[in-house]
Amino acid sequence: MQQSLNPWLTHPTTPEGAGEAAPDAYLLPATVISTPLRGMVAPDAADRLACRTVSGSAVLWITGAHGGAGESRIADLIDGARVSDHCWPVIQEGSTPRVLLACRADMHGLTAARNALTQWASGAAPAVELLGLAILADAPGKTPKPLRDFAAIIGGGAPRLWILPWVQAWRHGGSTTVPPDREYQRFITDLTALATDTTPSTTF
Repeated sequence: MQQSLNPWLTHPTTPEGAGEAAPDAYLLPATVISTPLRGMVAPDAADRLACRTVSGSAVLWITGAHGGAGESRIADLIDGARVSDHCWPVIQEGSTPRVLLACRADMHGLTAARNALTQWASGAAPAVELLGLAILADAPGKTPKPLRDFAAIIGGGAPRLWILPWVQAWRHGGSTTVPPDREYQRFITDLTALATDTTPSTTF
């Protein structure tokens, strides 16, 4: 799915290399939103994720935008990842944690993700390096078009977006090993590379 405009931005942008043919990929093109935006209005306090001081270390913190977002499943797939439940992680020693936001592909999950991303983009969240948003299917079969369209809009507010399919084995408490789906294989490869990248980043 291609989007000519990012609705999170106030003016159109032209991605670098826009004239080149896009490769076959499982995620939407990266947006230009990589840090909080000036002028973004924070959501109401009741719609914000709380902050939680965490101990220990992790290469990546997985934050669920709501209950049942699938953050524990994702953390099981990434070496060195830990969950911060449904809270933005705050590191005791003051370092900036790398965070992946997760939600389900139903209206409740997408709305919760929108609120969390709005909180982050407005600067109302603690200092984190947000790597992106993972949207996990909430049921077997194809996601209805209205939800797919809404997911695309929500994803425009994250630095990166991964849309992941349903895993039937997980529904019955099955193995947490990597699902065979190509989307999950690529997701794990890319996220692991991002989580272990030692390049300094600017975080607001």
